[in-house]
Amino acid sequence: MKSDWQTKRLDDACEVEYGTRVVNKKHGGSKYPVYGGGGATFFMDRSNRENRMVVARFAMSEQCTRFVTGEFFLNDSGLTVAPKSCRVIAQGFLDWQMLFLNDKIYSLARGSAQKNLDVPAFRNMEISFPESLTEQKRIVKTLDEVFEKVATAKENAEKNLKNSKELFESYLQSVFTNRGKDWEKQSLSNVCEVEYGYTEKAKSDGDYRFVRITDTDENGLLTQENKMYVRSFDGANKYLLNDGDLLMARTGASAGNVLFFESDEKAIFASYLIRLKFKKEVSSKLYWFFSKSKLYWDQVKQLSAGSAQPQFNGGALKKITFPFPKSLHEQKAIIKKLDALSVETKKLEKIYEQKLVDLEELKKSILSGAFKGGL
Repeated sequence: MKSDWQTKRLDDACEVEYGTRVVNKKHGGSKYPVYGGGGATFFMDRSNRENRMVVARFAMSEQCTRFVTGEFFLNDSGLTVAPKSCRVIAQGFLDWQMLFLNDKIYSLARGSAQKNLDVPAFRNMEISFPESLTEQKRIVKTLDEVFEKVATAKENAEKNLKNSKELFESYLQSVFTNRGKDWEKQSLSNVCEVEYGYTEKAKSDGDYRFVRITDTDENGLLTQENKMYVRSFDGANKYLLNDGDLLMARTGASAGNVLFFESDEKAIFASYLIRLKFKKEVSSKLYWFFSKSKLYWDQVKQLSAGSAQPQFNGGALKKITFPFPKSLHEQKAIIKKLDALSVETKKLEKIYEQKLVDLEELKKSILSGAFKGGL
């Protein structure tokens, strides 16, 4: 910290301003978003804040400070901080400092199921600032300019990430819609048998890995974390999984998701999963790729419509129509292309995801430099 900076308790230098309890919630024709602990929840026809850093009081997440632009209404689950004298601390400098102190503020939260801010401890926090108001405004101007550039870089990385995902999805969709002459289209009831899994309580150890709905990762492959097991039992062979088996979730938020089982691990599958066994020459991996397409999910949504609890049982599954080449050789050629494209797009996704992580770290580094006198 430079010698021309001073440190004070937050309560000594600032006024902590609470939001207002909202009684009448306005909806139709309203104008101003309401912010608090959980962000925008509804709208009011009047505002009581403009361009300010909001600090959550209740139901805090790790990112408990956020800058809100424009006019907005602040409810009583949030608060803002204003200087007691704008001749001592510039509001813009204070707003940036609240963002810099985000992790410190979150550490003051109390509670387990729901974290709420310890406001007295928050008031007792120390803040540091240059004695010169001109220096404060210089720092604010620099931060505004740098963060605008970071925001642009983040927007570009997010756009590139989205494009890389859409590249694969677009090609996948074209494979199953722009079909050749030697393709056929069959309902699964004609080409596939369905088998329900085993009902048992999972244990931390046992003779077989117990594959459950939660064991499918975001790519539709088997996770290696949080493995659970079951003991050996009569009839276990009926549920024994083979490399290349397909398992579909039939209930819950993941209903319709298909797992491609690639493993030599001794495993059986749980009752909320359905195994698909094709009766004719159809590659299970081709169907797995099909299950990632919009063509597949449009059918799932239509066949499962009207259910209060998301579910997609064997009866509905058999009604799915699946287009595929009659030639197993052509099926394998398509799979090879899809595998290669998937690998390349996953590489791109990792690059852009890491870019986003790096940009968040850069923001923290810049803020750290600014409020330790090094900007």
